[in-house]
Amino acid sequence: MARIFITGSTQGLGLAAARTLIAQGHDVVVHARSSQRAADLGDVAAQAAGVVVGDLAVRAETLALADEVNELGRMDAVVHNAGVYTESRRVATPEGHPRVLAVNVLAPYLLTARLARPSRLVFLTSGMHRSGTPSLDDIEWLTRRWEAYQAYSDSKLLVTAFAFALSRRWPAVSSNVVDPGWVPTRMGGPGAPDDLEQGHLTQAWLAAGEDDDARTSGGYWYHRRRREPAASVRDVAFQDAVVEKLAQITRVALPD
Repeated sequence: MARIFITGSTQGLGLAAARTLIAQGHDVVVHARSSQRAADLGDVAAQAAGVVVGDLAVRAETLALADEVNELGRMDAVVHNAGVYTESRRVATPEGHPRVLAVNVLAPYLLTARLARPSRLVFLTSGMHRSGTPSLDDIEWLTRRWEAYQAYSDSKLLVTAFAFALSRRWPAVSSNVVDPGWVPTRMGGPGAPDDLEQGHLTQAWLAAGEDDDARTSGGYWYHRRRREPAASVRDVAFQDAVVEKLAQITRVALPD
């Protein structure tokens, strides 16, 4: 039995992964952005090992969320499932960051830096990371003209590179990314052609699977099969630059 924390687990892939892992007998801590979202969890809240609330677009709430999870005890696995898709304009967080960057990249970084180190880390990515710009010159979109799909693609490239950096820097931790495909969640829309079940089952498998493949690190996974990420993801210099940039923006250093 494993203790697993899943961000963004009130709907879609996160909720489905939580249900699957709970059914397998694991202790799952679920996360909601607000108390209202938490109230919608229903039977999952009753079966979960804990319910934590915090808006990942807000730095203070993200740090408080890490403290709350730590108080529950060390997690064996953390699934960074929460995410924001395309936004028609640059929506700023209280700290002035684009919300897409804050939720998709800064929050996973902050939680990873502040949570008691788990044995496994699973990050949600997208095939759109291949369209991301491997440059850190303006990741906050302060000078560039806002482009919704580019901002999302950039965020997924950054979090994918971060996950690969962790697989190298923390050899005792299994760090992987999951590309669920274009699945019919509220984010993906009802017409999305990919398999929702395979998307969440891959997350659950990497978080708690006992076979050798599930225990490996530094993988880009799609429906439980390895795929090759964008070339920049495997660039060690780019990985390190991403970690340095995120530490600078968040003012929180990644532990050695």
